[in-house]
Amino acid sequence: MIAHLQGKLAEKSPTHIIIDCGGVGYHVNISLHTYSLLPNTDFIKVYTHLQIKEDAHTLFGFIEKSEREIFRLLLSVSGIGASIARTMLSSLDPKQITNAIASADVVTIQSIKGIGSKTAQRVILDLKEKVLKLYDLDEVSMSQSNTNRDEALSALEVLGFVRKTSEKIIEKIVKEDPDASVESIIKKALKNL
Repeated sequence: MIAHLQGKLAEKSPTHIIIDCGGVGYHVNISLHTYSLLPNTDFIKVYTHLQIKEDAHTLFGFIEKSEREIFRLLLSVSGIGASIARTMLSSLDPKQITNAIASADVVTIQSIKGIGSKTAQRVILDLKEKVLKLYDLDEVSMSQSNTNRDEALSALEVLGFVRKTSEKIIEKIVKEDPDASVESIIKKALKNL
């Protein structure tokens, strides 16, 4: 019903924004990913998803259309509501979510607050084919780089480094060099830890 809103940014917080469109202020729920992409200008445009329930009409806003697509895909999974989908997009960026689904990375999806192993498996089962087709991803190359990442991460854990900190550093390394070997990922990570 409401595809996007364009107007003056009247208020912003990490969880919601208020957009003034012609004198009407729309309360729009956002993810941390969208919050980080909000421009420093007063005038903005967000793509929206309107959720209608018996007791409320709730707007969710996204700076990128791709994030809204992923949000809608997540909503199609049984057991995932709007708040969990938003939490997922706040914990991981859209690309990390699509990569985790495409490579059947249960651990990454399960690391999100509120998602257990059954829900994580259901997300992968329901969305893997759609994600591979939609984003034209290659299943084999995805799991290869993911295996290196996971091996490097577990090696750093064995060495006594905190998982969360190691994860962030390894993500950066893998983004810069997707074909990095386990050894080079570990060496680079150790320099940054």
